[in-house]
Amino acid sequence: MKKKNALVTGASRGIGLAIADCFKKQGINVLAPGRKELDLLSKDSIANYLAGLKCPVDILVNNAGINMLGGIVSLEERNIQETIQVNLLAPLDIIRNVAPRMMHKKYGRILNIGSIWGLITKPGRVTYTLTKSGLGGLTRSMAVELAPYNVLVNCVAPGYVDTELTRKNNTSRELEKIKKSIPLQRLANPGEIAELAYFLCSDKNTYITGQTIAIDGGYLCV
Repeated sequence: MKKKNALVTGASRGIGLAIADCFKKQGINVLAPGRKELDLLSKDSIANYLAGLKCPVDILVNNAGINMLGGIVSLEERNIQETIQVNLLAPLDIIRNVAPRMMHKKYGRILNIGSIWGLITKPGRVTYTLTKSGLGGLTRSMAVELAPYNVLVNCVAPGYVDTELTRKNNTSRELEKIKKSIPLQRLANPGEIAELAYFLCSDKNTYITGQTIAIDGGYLCV
């Protein structure tokens, strides 16, 4: 893995930062563009960034995402469009750009960071569930299409993770209630998500593709 290049979006904090750090410790060259370099709300920014890359992308981790809470009646059109663009259309555009070279090299690993809210849902998460469900569909479609070229495509669906976004969307009292609802009785550490991400993107993974793997402390079991 020491000669591989990995592009990780949304790597400035939370799960993305943990994945980037984990990859670096394994000797992988990590490309972690900030918003000024790669604005996922802008198709032009995505195209320009990818066109300017000096090295091939062997591993792609589509991690960046936004979660604007709101019921179907209260959602603003701008929030809907931005969530769809960042969470679903941007990953698709990036995959479309990096896949041809992976196909040519007959090697690649693509990992989409989804969510358990793409598998289940709750009130106020309509756009988030919509986009994360779509990400699972994108994963399966790309896995089938790219399998003949030895490009493996998977999706990780984290549950409640101890990140800034989780704390922003839940009060301290709500977080304590959430912990009690998880069989392991705690939130995940971002590093735990990163370890799974690394395995799926490493040469140790030779046969897992097209899967959405929940890592949620057993939350979906109850």
